[in-house]
Amino acid sequence: MAFSSGGRTQTSLAEINITPLVDVVLVLLLIFMLTAPVLQSGIEVAVPQTRSVNQLTEERNVVTIDAEQRVYFQDKPVNVDDLPALVSRGSGSPAKKVIYLRADGKVPFEAFASVMDAVKRGGITNISIVTRPFEK
Repeated sequence: MAFSSGGRTQTSLAEINITPLVDVVLVLLLIFMLTAPVLQSGIEVAVPQTRSVNQLTEERNVVTIDAEQRVYFQDKPVNVDDLPALVSRGSGSPAKKVIYLRADGKVPFEAFASVMDAVKRGGITNISIVTRPFEK
């Protein structure tokens, strides 16, 4: 396509300069690479080691007890008395729901048992305890 103005012929630029686009994409990639590990950090808990461990790939409802015996439901701190109402929320029957219980190895059994009791009061009977495998 040619344009003429005053006897000169000018051609249009048929190519798009992609250098700025590549620069922006690389900067965005760098930002996501640096922030992704921070977003998935969660609550630090040293769960006990066992020989049999099943790997999970999907998101589940998780109740966590840290070393100071604070209770969390899905990374949010909760009171143990409010836990039955929180775990029973959502679609489906509570008896078919699965709750994963993560507890630090230093948590006394009394605190662990009280959280399990609170989950059971919410109608959840399928409780799995999260552990990590032995290092070889």
